[in-house]
Amino acid sequence: GGPGAGAGGGFSDLGDIFETIFGSAFGQGGGRQQARRGADLRYDMEVSLEEAFHGKQAEVQIEVSTRCEPCDGSGAEPGTGTRRCNLCGGHGQVRAQQGFFMVERTCPTCHGRGEVIEKPCRSCRGEGRVDKPQTLDVSIPPGVDTGTRIRLAGKGEAGPFGAPPGDLYIFIHIRRHSVFDRDGTTLITRVPITFTTAALGGEIELPGLDGEVTTVSIPAGIQSGKQLRKRGVGMPVLQGRGRGDLVIEIMVETPTKLSARQKELLQELQATETGEECPQSKGFFDRIKEVWDGLTE
Repeated sequence: GGPGAGAGGGFSDLGDIFETIFGSAFGQGGGRQQARRGADLRYDMEVSLEEAFHGKQAEVQIEVSTRCEPCDGSGAEPGTGTRRCNLCGGHGQVRAQQGFFMVERTCPTCHGRGEVIEKPCRSCRGEGRVDKPQTLDVSIPPGVDTGTRIRLAGKGEAGPFGAPPGDLYIFIHIRRHSVFDRDGTTLITRVPITFTTAALGGEIELPGLDGEVTTVSIPAGIQSGKQLRKRGVGMPVLQGRGRGDLVIEIMVETPTKLSARQKELLQELQATETGEECPQSKGFFDRIKEVWDGLTE
């Protein structure tokens, strides 16, 4: 007796060693594979910004593999059943000797189930599932955004031979809006105002997605690109409380069509200008003058 043999038991040869190692790894005598659950499915849904604000109930129409009703997903013709696989003896695995190694593989006859169908169902041809159109109700909560994923548990593809179905995932895409852009819960809009309103100040009214009018005060002397913020009138927080903000980006519009009287009034205004009315312009041209003087000295 060499090492590992004798009174203490041990291994009689290398075949026993590999049988013990791989028998432990794969289970003594192999084991049936559990039928895998059905595949998850994806559905892309486009919604308007108004629908994303309020939420909505929607219907989804898809064609998906569902459990075969005549055979109840078994794959066997009603009134018949299954029998033990002759090749693997019901284990779902077959073994083959490759040199010193004992290798286990999924049984090619029963595909790991350990049993075979005596007579395949005529409706599903032994698959246990058939493709059928489905109409599903989907609840879109307020505050959804592009990329939001809604899970419908058990509404995916049916599993083979009666295995559990997968899930259906609804991916949301928000259509571009004519007035508002969106950044998370913040709504952004760009508002052109006349240069007289920019100079004198005033108020503008914006209709909100909630149907309410938001009044925005324009401070006198506002410049293009200035952003004004209204708290709590943006998008709802998804699965939460409260709302984001509304950001108004001001664009001062220079008039392009003037009557003779309007031109006359502007010329009168221009005649009274001292440069102090527009400090940014005055500062810029002062710097230009300094650079020019430095070059001509």
